[in-house]
Amino acid sequence: MHRITVCALVGYLSLASVAFAALTPAQVDSQLKELLKRAANETDSFHDRFDAWVWLADMSRRLEEKIPDAIFRIELLKNVHREATRAKLTPEMVLAVIEVESDFDPFAISIAGARGLMQVMPFWLAEIGRTEDNLFHVSTNLRFGCTILRYYLDRENGNRVRALARYNGSTGKNKYPARVFQLWNTRWFPQ
Repeated sequence: MHRITVCALVGYLSLASVAFAALTPAQVDSQLKELLKRAANETDSFHDRFDAWVWLADMSRRLEEKIPDAIFRIELLKNVHREATRAKLTPEMVLAVIEVESDFDPFAISIAGARGLMQVMPFWLAEIGRTEDNLFHVSTNLRFGCTILRYYLDRENGNRVRALARYNGSTGKNKYPARVFQLWNTRWFPQ
């Protein structure tokens, strides 16, 4: 395991144990607990079920305020982790992008016409010959958004500021990347 992964895991364990230690067994939402167990067993983007359990529990707690529906929240987190991992992105950065882009509204539409969680422009569907795809479908939107973000990171030789600005269509400006980094460093991946 990489050093950063071990450090992150220790951090997640600490956060998760503090969050759950304050609760009595009766206060732990049994439905959420069952969903997390099932999600941890079903996910294919984690190295093992323990990693899945810790990450999903931690991120679910952070996302609960924005998405009260535990079933949707866990499914979304599984999809974010799978698509981010597939695109070799950190899931926490993708969560920060989603928060800035749509505030976790899967049916968001921007004034420019971008759609869904990651605000993907619909012209991409025609460009790749998949006009039947639905950008309001969570998995589709995440697949497109993560692929686009990965492309911009590669194009910018790993420079996250320039890649995020490209993703947002604000190349040369730092306001959007700064918002993503602020959320990434405070809500989604505290240092």
